[in-house]
Amino acid sequence: MVGKYKVVTLCGSTKFKDDFLYAQEELSLKGCIVISVGLFGHADGKFQTVITPEVKSMLDDMHKRKIDMADYIYVINRNDYIGKSTQSEIQYAKATGKDVVYMFEHSDKDGVAQV
Repeated sequence: MVGKYKVVTLCGSTKFKDDFLYAQEELSLKGCIVISVGLFGHADGKFQTVITPEVKSMLDDMHKRKIDMADYIYVINRNDYIGKSTQSEIQYAKATGKDVVYMFEHSDKDGVAQV
């Protein structure tokens, strides 16, 4: 399969590192260009550097720029968990006309796509 590939940005809590890696592999094998997070501080239990409020703000903004590059976002929502940052990313994606797809069934019945 060679041609035009959909671009997807992964969103969700970084405590679900294994789900991020699984989604990255599965979506790549389906012919998607996958954009992911830069680090997994919540999953690894520590960050390589101290995450100040300024750095957190920068990382959140960078992830929204990743959403800008994507055709849609893929939300990793294990146990239907969606934190504040991920909720903000979902709202941003919807506001910019991006489709939102959830890895697991999601209790929010607002017409977004389910996987």
